[in-house]
Amino acid sequence: MRPIIRITAVVSVGLALAACDQTRSADVDRALDGVNVIDETNLNDIMLTSADPDEAVTYFRRASRENPDRIDLRRGLATSLIRAGHHTEGVTVWRAVVNSDEATDQDRVDYAGALIRTNDWDEAERQLDAVPPTFETYERYRLEAMIADSNEEWDRADSFYETAVGLTMRPAGVLNNWGFSYLTRGDFDAAERMFVEAINYDPDLFTAKNNLVLARASRGQYTLPLVEMTQVERAQLLHTMAIAAIRRGDVDIGRGLLEDAIDTHPQHFEAAVRALRTLQS
Repeated sequence: MRPIIRITAVVSVGLALAACDQTRSADVDRALDGVNVIDETNLNDIMLTSADPDEAVTYFRRASRENPDRIDLRRGLATSLIRAGHHTEGVTVWRAVVNSDEATDQDRVDYAGALIRTNDWDEAERQLDAVPPTFETYERYRLEAMIADSNEEWDRADSFYETAVGLTMRPAGVLNNWGFSYLTRGDFDAAERMFVEAINYDPDLFTAKNNLVLARASRGQYTLPLVEMTQVERAQLLHTMAIAAIRRGDVDIGRGLLEDAIDTHPQHFEAAVRALRTLQS
């Protein structure tokens, strides 16, 4: 009888060890699953912010195909498509995200931004109208301001721009947009103030420098502003000023500015050379 008991005990111990191994394996699997989720989240963030836009599109397209129920991957694909300049396809993917049961207010704001890139201002406005007023973000008010601009609702635009500026630590871009809004209205002094403020926040924002030159030239002021600029930027700004002068009828001044732009540029400045030849002919 004892040998039977001994065998039974050995079998029991073996089963217990097997069960223990299975438990440990399950614990390890769960732990690894957790690590995989963290790694995937980090990879998604990297793809959305630091990766080459086309590489991000490839990554999220494949991931979305393999996991069609994951709305976060579809968001990543839509965002990456917009970053890569594939605006029409990006709008299509954003539309699918917004129409899903898991859509958020932020999704509608991002969808509206994509619609604006395809010049569908009316649908962008409808999407933002569907976002509750309690959802207050910089991006939402920046887009609201742009839509108000497109409708020439200047008071609303100013209100939205002001709110957007107060909701970000990097307001240079929205200040540049606000300045361009004033430029469109013909308020060149206000436009110049906005562009200068934008450059103060971001001295590398060439768009604001270019717009600042346009605002000054629109008033017949044909001197470069006292802002930080490279030699190439200086030549480009002289070219912008020259074109603005010619359009105002100040042809001789424009010709001189084109010659200055050509002399200033450290390389061959094809655009300025072509403009000067056209003017001379």
